Amino acid sequence: MRKALCFSEGFSAKAEKSTILSNLNRRLTGLTRSGENRNALKLFADVHRCTTLRPDHYSVSSAITAAGHLRDTIFGGQVHCYAIRSGILCHSHVSNTLLSLYARSGDLVSLKRTFEEIKEPDVYSWTTLLSASFKLGDIEFAFEVFDKMPERDDVAVWNAMITGCKESGHHGTSIELFREMHKLGVRHDKFGFSTVLSMCYYGSLDFGKQVHSLVIKAGFLVASSVVNALITMYFNCQIAVSARLLFEEADVAVRDQVTFNVVIDGLAGFQKEESLMVFRQMLEAGLRPNDLTFVSVMSLSSCAAMGRQVHGLAIKTGYEDYTLVSNATMTMYSLFEDSGAARKVFESLKEKDLVTWNTMISGYNQAKLGASAMSLYKQMQRIGVKPDEFTFGSLLTSSLGLDSLEMIQVCGIKLGLSSKIEISNALISAYSKHGEMAKADLIFERTTKKNLISWNAILSGFYNNGFPFESLKRFSSLLESEVLVLPDAYTLSTLLSICVNISSLILGKQTHAYAFRHGQVNETLIGNALINMYSQCGTIQKSLEVFNQMSQKDVVSWNSMISAYARHGEGENAILTYKTMQDEGKVDPDAATFTAVLSACSHAGLVNEGLEIFNSMVEFHGVVPNVDHFSCLVDLFGRAGYLDEAESLVKMSEKSIGSRVDVWWALFSACAAHGDLKLGKMVARLLMEQEKNDPSVYVQMANIYAGSGLWKEAEETREAMNMLGAMKQRGCSWMRS
Repeated sequence: MRKALCFSEGFSAKAEKSTILSNLNRRLTGLTRSGENRNALKLFADVHRCTTLRPDHYSVSSAITAAGHLRDTIFGGQVHCYAIRSGILCHSHVSNTLLSLYARSGDLVSLKRTFEEIKEPDVYSWTTLLSASFKLGDIEFAFEVFDKMPERDDVAVWNAMITGCKESGHHGTSIELFREMHKLGVRHDKFGFSTVLSMCYYGSLDFGKQVHSLVIKAGFLVASSVVNALITMYFNCQIAVSARLLFEEADVAVRDQVTFNVVIDGLAGFQKEESLMVFRQMLEAGLRPNDLTFVSVMSLSSCAAMGRQVHGLAIKTGYEDYTLVSNATMTMYSLFEDSGAARKVFESLKEKDLVTWNTMISGYNQAKLGASAMSLYKQMQRIGVKPDEFTFGSLLTSSLGLDSLEMIQVCGIKLGLSSKIEISNALISAYSKHGEMAKADLIFERTTKKNLISWNAILSGFYNNGFPFESLKRFSSLLESEVLVLPDAYTLSTLLSICVNISSLILGKQTHAYAFRHGQVNETLIGNALINMYSQCGTIQKSLEVFNQMSQKDVVSWNSMISAYARHGEGENAILTYKTMQDEGKVDPDAATFTAVLSACSHAGLVNEGLEIFNSMVEFHGVVPNVDHFSCLVDLFGRAGYLDEAESLVKMSEKSIGSRVDVWWALFSACAAHGDLKLGKMVARLLMEQEKNDPSVYVQMANIYAGSGLWKEAEETREAMNMLGAMKQRGCSWMRS
């Protein structure tokens, strides 16, 4: 009886300890699941120090999990030792949590050692070792492990290999593993499908379609992650129609937040209106947009008003303080030239990253507010934010003074960014804009790894600063360079502009032949440059041939051809080309189109046609007349002798665009051509007030006096010009074949 009582008391005490430990284990698990890992480790340490309780395999597993979340290998190692001493390591969930701990901590040596201690590793053990080996860069070891595996019929193992190869950049191997897995009859799951579909781009569309068929056969079109991966695959392969169709056919229950984000972002590059419709569908479906949604939709805004509505919705949804969303909002406002709104978003953002600063500096650059961009850069320096090549790239392309430019260069050198090709190219362009070609050329020569942008920057720099032959020398060096860098459309268009500048038809033809040999003649940019080159070098027939052979014409193509006819006095052909442009309807005329065709009408004396085109420009095309349009129309009336109408038009233009010298000059030239002394004197007085030192006014007025037989007044006008020190440069014309 006494022995029975003692046994009963011992059993009761043991049961009580077991209950206490179970409760503690539940607390440990709860703490790790809620992210309170430090408290979990503290509780385990308290249990371990207790003399009446011994942590069991559940306690140890929870403690190792908490240590893994914290990447605390010291505490985890101590628990590991306890597990070995107490014999708990034989439990698979203990050994597997240890593997996860070392994998999370990046300790491959301890990971391998722990794996070797496991007598019978399960699927989780193998996949953990495989995944960690890939993530820690030991790909060769991962394949060794895969080859040693006794059984490879579990989908988790194959997924670990496929994902590991993908994340390591071995996409081809990953796809081959997927094929092998399929041949062996291992059943695919949603993770494997999603992974392999994410690697399908334009070159692997056929394979992507095969995987799509497998997805349908396996019945995985009900999995949101697989549907999302399929839609992404079709967008990556530039098949937006298939992506949209798949989205529409997907079950409503399958379309989650990610699905809508994928479609909105994918359609943004193809059809902005369709993308916005999907965004509306998302809202109507009751799905809450997230930060990625707003980033995509911000780029879809067609006007500032729409952008403000999207911004308002982002604030209402609680994403005002998300850095990613704020950066996209600033970009949107900058695009619509609302620097003030962008600055407000910038200043209200609590957590700014480097992209935030770069976005604001770039926005100021787009708005041509170089001083503001520089001021923001200095503020960035004061608070210790380290700039990168994009920061300097934006600053260097802004309207900085030469002193600021040199300061930026010095800062780039101090930060070790001067060797970046993006910085070198930006410096070459910036110094070229300031006319400092010696400095630009020095940077170009010191750039060790020149790319095509470097060559284009120095070529255009020399050309734009009046050194066409220096530009030609650099082009020859480009063709002779050891590193094979082939000229692109921009390079050849610059070369064709040089041909016009030096009036070299031979060089222009050689450039044309080069473009033809290298398959670049179909580039629209080159075609436009060729039309201009041939017309300016006197061979309009060649311009027409190039124009007719162009497969894709933009508005510049049509404008170039109309201007070519205008330049050669073929007004009727210019008007015919303009009408053909309208009849085809593929390209809408712009302000430059009307300037070109009105100029053609002016030179050909086609008054009625010119007036009709001017009226259609305003009434049907909605183009607001600018100074060039009024100048052409005044010149048109003036050349035809309608000086009163021309004067009325000048006064009318002042109401819409203000008093502009170019328009008055067009009227003044007409007065000289027709000998209208009274009107000429009035216009001359106005021009002398605005351009006091321009000798052309005096010369033109003297010619008007002489044409009217007023020789004395003509002589007095020339003497007045000499007294003012104004000297008209002698004209010169030269042409090279």
